Amino acid sequence: MKKIITFLMFASLVSCNKNQDKADGYGNFEATEVTISAEANGNIEYLKLEEGDILEPKIQVGLVDTTQLYFNKQQLIASKATVFSKSKNVLSQRNVLQEQLKTTLIEKNRIENMFAENAATKRQVDEIIGKVNVLNEQIKSVETQNAPIVNDVKSIDVQIEKINDQMEKSKIINPIKGTVLAKYAEANEVTSFGKPLYKIADISEMTLRVFISENQLSKIKVGQNVSVKIDSDKEMKSYQGTVSWISSSAEFTPKVIQTKEERVNLVYAVKVKVKNDGTLKIGMPAEMWVK
Repeated sequence: MKKIITFLMFASLVSCNKNQDKADGYGNFEATEVTISAEANGNIEYLKLEEGDILEPKIQVGLVDTTQLYFNKQQLIASKATVFSKSKNVLSQRNVLQEQLKTTLIEKNRIENMFAENAATKRQVDEIIGKVNVLNEQIKSVETQNAPIVNDVKSIDVQIEKINDQMEKSKIINPIKGTVLAKYAEANEVTSFGKPLYKIADISEMTLRVFISENQLSKIKVGQNVSVKIDSDKEMKSYQGTVSWISSSAEFTPKVIQTKEERVNLVYAVKVKVKNDGTLKIGMPAEMWVK
């Protein structure tokens, strides 16, 4: 079906070459349409938009219910507090041992000084050194007990961050400036991840896609200004357009060996950017005139 339509357009182009009063290309206006989908599951609390509304980017237009996510987050926060209490007990034991170690090290230095002055025995020195070693090992043991607790806290933090991300994605944020073309959901409906909510497009600048024949390629280039015309009440309304893209390949795949007659069957797509004054609509037919 697409090839038939393209062929009819091409037939019009061929007839245009025989009549200078006819346009150089025919086509329809297009715009980049973006479908906004849900990123969360649940009931839609609100969706503040209607077809035809012009939305600014980065604004919140809706919200998916976050009640269960909130409860899950509070449960994780409570679990984190419990784990922290275990860690505090372990750390308090370590602090006690560290204070004991400080006192023992002071005693060790005193005994070693006394031993140097023959005021203490070698046995006393060995005993205090052994006591210091025991305290160091006990501190290491306590810190080893605290390691899995710390890992549990880190795991809970990751789960909380994950829920925070899910709650953030429950907010329906409009990504681009544009006009709402279609609305697929309403407030109080249940949605799911990936379900379309609405469609939006920036129609402040439209793209006219036309087709030209091979022998017209030499008189058109990217960046060139052209005239775009649409049907009006009495005479055609004219706009200024700029060629933004020219296809590098033909719509119809040529044969390996082409005759002169076969080469004329090739058509190339051209895109023309046109500022929209509010009149231009998606799918509207238009003509391109090369100045």
